[in-house]
Amino acid sequence: MAAINTALPQSHGGSFLIEERAPSEIFTPEDLTEQHLAIGRAVDEFWAKEVDPNLAAILQQQPGLVRRILVKAAELGLTAIAIPEEFGGMELDLASDIIATERLGRDGSYAAWHSGHTGIGTLPVLYFGNQQQKRKYLPKLASMQMLGAYALTEPQAGSDALAARTRADLSSDGRFYLLNGQKMWITNGGEADLFTVFAKVGGEQFTAFLVERGFGIQAGPEEHKMGLKGSSTVALYFDNVAVPVENVLGEIGRGHIIALNVLNIGRLKLGAAVVGGAKNALAISLAYAKERKAFGSAIAEFGAIQHKLAEMAIRIFASESMTWRVVGQIESRLVDFSWSLPDASAIMLRAIEEYAAECSMVKVFASEALDYVTDEAVQIHGGYGYHRDYAVERGYRDSRINRIFEGTNEINRMVISGMLLKRAARGRLALLPAVQKLTSEMLSGPEEGADAESRLVANAKKIGLLALGVAWQKYLTALEDQQEVLMNIADILTETFAMESVLLRTRRIGERESNAPAMCAVFLRDAMARVELAARAVLGACSEGDAMRTNLALLRRWARYEPVNSVALRRQIAARLLNRERYAV
Repeated sequence: MAAINTALPQSHGGSFLIEERAPSEIFTPEDLTEQHLAIGRAVDEFWAKEVDPNLAAILQQQPGLVRRILVKAAELGLTAIAIPEEFGGMELDLASDIIATERLGRDGSYAAWHSGHTGIGTLPVLYFGNQQQKRKYLPKLASMQMLGAYALTEPQAGSDALAARTRADLSSDGRFYLLNGQKMWITNGGEADLFTVFAKVGGEQFTAFLVERGFGIQAGPEEHKMGLKGSSTVALYFDNVAVPVENVLGEIGRGHIIALNVLNIGRLKLGAAVVGGAKNALAISLAYAKERKAFGSAIAEFGAIQHKLAEMAIRIFASESMTWRVVGQIESRLVDFSWSLPDASAIMLRAIEEYAAECSMVKVFASEALDYVTDEAVQIHGGYGYHRDYAVERGYRDSRINRIFEGTNEINRMVISGMLLKRAARGRLALLPAVQKLTSEMLSGPEEGADAESRLVANAKKIGLLALGVAWQKYLTALEDQQEVLMNIADILTETFAMESVLLRTRRIGERESNAPAMCAVFLRDAMARVELAARAVLGACSEGDAMRTNLALLRRWARYEPVNSVALRRQIAARLLNRERYAV
């Protein structure tokens, strides 16, 4: 199995808040091996030859076209990157999967087909299938003899998946489970051959099943969506669909384990895909800004446009830095990993679950960054950006679903806060001792010796701990019911993780000429302003009187920073981008 060539220390999920990291202790895109870069080039060539010329037809849902393209992808191994060689796959590492996912994220419609198949369509079998199930289905999924899909959502069960009403009842002869119910919003549903379907055995035990289309699934018509016009999204209907008992995936009553673990890695991969989409939108905007004339000059010469282009790149840089840092964290727990190990699936799942909160941070931050990037892309194009003949119009509509995919961003914010608080309560993450230590330091003077940017990151961590401590003191175990507080805490933690990831990556890049120092300087200060705003909301909700005034005094002290000349820095960033006409670090 291919692996990243950087030895990284293992860390616990959430520990970034209470531990310091050196630049050498994170993984960045600059650490990708020549093998990884070769995979990226292969994906680029595939895109240029097979996808880009067919985008218009894909958007028109030309019958059979995407399946033919996916077969071409399979011939190059792009549908089998994560699948073990034993089952016809490439058996490459997570970094290889992520680099392909990013490059295939250029267009939302094709990305939905491809990632729907290789991600939620295939991974349940890979992670939870028994040997018989893997031998039967993985080679067909790897070669595109079968197209995969995932059927979880129902009309009355979206974010609350356990509210599913689809039933599975054992047949009288004990050979089949009879499935009855409905699923909706099923990506690839109009074409897929194999579905991971969740249903309640006896109406109570939430369980996953591998269901072939030929078992009797009926698909509804294609949905008319805001975006992803070229993807397949349908409802599925089950009327006594007979599923052999050997097609139960995992254990009866343990379907939630499958759903949650597949979502964790799906959130990380979504982050990579939307980074790819954002880079594409930025490249299109750079080219247009250089061509479009107004008042006798190219609009690229205007400061207002340069501000937008630079900020688009800054948010991409932060999203990219977070994504690859989490890839490195997961890989650090997979040293000497092989799918031939008897407990391979358990090892892989433990590594991913350890960083479930960070995966959610990537998903939330990157999906919202893409929304910003595509919105500004439309604005740069002016009226043309609102016209369907321009790619940025499609990108704008396509981007919106990413804040709903893989669990809404609201649910993911609950995961971020809730996961870390639960780990602290169980003694797996030393948050409470860190909060207590912080209390003893509250009256100390400012830190000496640390540079301004290191202080920004260190102080963001202190603000995060302050918010957690004040909220916990106010509500204790009832904190889980205070969603507004938890969402603000999640925003503080996410911005802090982004800040540290950006700073460490910038220092890892070092002295070579790049946009990284300027992007880092601007991002850290803007992120601190967002941290302070979210923290004020938490302190206002969780303290009052003298206690609140004391807390606010601490917040003002820790959030204080000297501004940089962000106008000049953004112009510097924009100039480099315009010279290359693409995202560049």
